[in-house]
Amino acid sequence: MTAPKPRASILEIAAYKPGRSKAGAGVAARKLSANESALGTSPRAREAYIDAAMNLHRYPDGSTTLLRQALADHFGTTPDRVICGHGSDDLIELLAIAYCGEGDEVIVTEHAFLIYSIAARTAGATPVVVPENGLRTDIEAILTGVTPRTKMVFVANPNNPTGTYISRAELNDLRARLRDDILLVVDAAYAEFADPEDYTPGLELARETDNVVMLRTFSKAYGLANLRLGWGCAAPAIIDILNRIRGPFNVSGPAQAAGIAALEDEVFMARVLTHNAEWRRWYTEALTRLGLEVVPSVANFLLFQFPDAERSAALADDYLTRHGLLLRRTDEYLLPNSLRVTIGTQEENEAVIAALTAFMNGDR
Repeated sequence: MTAPKPRASILEIAAYKPGRSKAGAGVAARKLSANESALGTSPRAREAYIDAAMNLHRYPDGSTTLLRQALADHFGTTPDRVICGHGSDDLIELLAIAYCGEGDEVIVTEHAFLIYSIAARTAGATPVVVPENGLRTDIEAILTGVTPRTKMVFVANPNNPTGTYISRAELNDLRARLRDDILLVVDAAYAEFADPEDYTPGLELARETDNVVMLRTFSKAYGLANLRLGWGCAAPAIIDILNRIRGPFNVSGPAQAAGIAALEDEVFMARVLTHNAEWRRWYTEALTRLGLEVVPSVANFLLFQFPDAERSAALADDYLTRHGLLLRRTDEYLLPNSLRVTIGTQEENEAVIAALTAFMNGDR
């Protein structure tokens, strides 16, 4: 018998591997490999989630009406420009399926989030990887990579796993110089943590143009990773297309309720952002003192590079894992001698630096 065969492009996809959550038998793990919230979830969001459990036998609102209105009010747009998804990954895949196909090209940057290329191949399109400049998105490289087959450009701002960003002026310049029929997708999953004055998540472009999508998530700063809740802002025509192909109930009722409550809890968000800014600065200084090269980050994680083969990322990762500290290897992001660490609690952060200090001083 001949087994069913998938499209050839699907066989070219390497399955995405999330950050590890286990350190090995008998070793208690502290997970700093997935950029999860250091302070957990807003108490108000948790309470809303628990209350929503009374209706688990009911289908959720398939239009996410209240959540879209809450997002529109919070971010200064209109509900017809908002779509919600089962995580922002859901929306990334829907965009690729809706606007790309066989023979089309999707531009991604050299060290970009791997899901972009996976989504492009899922749609049958070809991901075109363009170089970065100093681990930053290079808009000139993107523009050079454009061909008549280009249908979409993904820009993560801030980028994961580097933590770097491009300015409002650079993003606006990129959109202005792209063809109008190319969809610019700005993935701003870490926007809440980015505090430079010249930073933008692309919201203005998504509110005011017909060819920009801004994506956001509740998984990071809002601490709702387990609920898989993301959203996007774009022209109503784009939202209409995505609504035609998304799952009819792609966001659960408890997720919708928790998302609304999380948006309202500004006190908790202020705590999250203050904690992140303080410990990001502390981490940068501590890693630098150890002789590690730290990439300047505006997100809730830092990427740092090791100096030589005797003190390599692979050896450091093995050492940290044996001590129950799980960081993220970045080999698949073409950064083989680097590790990415999520900013955690005070205890977690200090434990990482203590272990790295011992490692850099020769302990194996």
